[in-house]
Amino acid sequence: MTQTSVTAPRTQDPPQRLLSGKKRVLASAFAGTTIEWYDFYLYGTAAALIFNVQFFPSHSELGSSLAAFASLAVGFFARPLGGIIAGHLGDRVGRKALLVVSLLSMGIASTLIGLVPNFSAIGWWAAAALVVLRIVQGLSAGAEWGGSALLSVEHAPASKRGLFGSFTQIGSAAGMLLATGAFFAVQSLLTDEQFEAFGWRIPFLASALLVALGLWIRLGVSDAPEFQELKASGDVAKAPLRDVLTKHPRVLLATIGLRLAQNSVFYLITVYMLSYLSENRGDSTSGVTAVMIASAIGLFTGPLWGWVSDKVGRKRVSIGGIIGVAVFGWIFFAFLDSGPLAFLPIIVILGMNLAHDAIYGPQAAWFAEQFPIEVRYSGVNMGYQLGTVIGGGIMPMVAALLYVAGGHSPWLICGYLTLLCVLSLIAAIGAKDPARELARTAD
Repeated sequence: MTQTSVTAPRTQDPPQRLLSGKKRVLASAFAGTTIEWYDFYLYGTAAALIFNVQFFPSHSELGSSLAAFASLAVGFFARPLGGIIAGHLGDRVGRKALLVVSLLSMGIASTLIGLVPNFSAIGWWAAAALVVLRIVQGLSAGAEWGGSALLSVEHAPASKRGLFGSFTQIGSAAGMLLATGAFFAVQSLLTDEQFEAFGWRIPFLASALLVALGLWIRLGVSDAPEFQELKASGDVAKAPLRDVLTKHPRVLLATIGLRLAQNSVFYLITVYMLSYLSENRGDSTSGVTAVMIASAIGLFTGPLWGWVSDKVGRKRVSIGGIIGVAVFGWIFFAFLDSGPLAFLPIIVILGMNLAHDAIYGPQAAWFAEQFPIEVRYSGVNMGYQLGTVIGGGIMPMVAALLYVAGGHSPWLICGYLTLLCVLSLIAAIGAKDPARELARTAD
């Protein structure tokens, strides 16, 4: 891919105006994705701690947990559809409009989750309503990431795409920090009975205020000059999804594969670990604390890895992260079974900030660099969201099943994670890496 396929001429724009515009874009990417992922991750935390009992009662604890994790997975299965719809429209009408719609719909769905009566009040209608709202969350999340990533990368100087793209990525860490922090704060202020009765609803209801803030920031951003020129020329793709499938199938498979290791280890740590510790160690707070610490550090390690990828290439950085995830899985579960939980934050930092973030930090830029602008939103969204379903969406449920199949031992989970890492490694080796050349010639 040539440099001009990602960046646009900027000679007509005064440097001061450019700087101001870039700051607005970065603020929009960070704030918008932070709020989107705050809403999305709230559900994962609640699925591990609350929904299994209040919305999916069963004769066994495992049955309730599996049902709650299945409802979590439904949102992931909806994400590719949201990505396809947003990609098609985003490649034709622009990134900004889709991002406004995605943020608004996510906020409405999350607020309504905070208002849904539980099983004891309306029976299985409660679970049905929860699943429908989770689907809306999935559609919204599917639309969000690609548009936000492209806005930040397409506005970036060629030598700083990894750094600029990482501001979309750290929105995930900030959203996780807000989500886990909200639950932690409510749990700390209320008794267990109060938290289970009404306290868990407060973080969901608070999303309405955050969405209002995000919309205010996002409405002040415009599409990148590169896309505006494409749209003005009338050369937008008529069927971008079809073009991705017929003209760029290998690139699409590579982007799907690049998601597997990163997304699977993320949901092992942020969702399944909470349930695992609660059931096997009787501890429901150490995991939340560790995730909060790692999320805070991720606000810095995400941009760091994005910056490093601008210097040495996305491929080198990502391969190192993939290998790190494969090794981490075995250490992680050995520690969860018998390690002192006081040191859990250190273990989680190794997995999240060193291994996971090395893959995730450069991902927005690397994915954008794989596709030409005519089909970029569709290609990036489809690869990202399909990889999310396979790698992350089903991971907590698969892990729970493998744990039982392995005789209540985690080693089958470790083997499965290693397999996903092998697939990601193959994808990384085969993917294009224009950043190494661009870093030497960019402005």
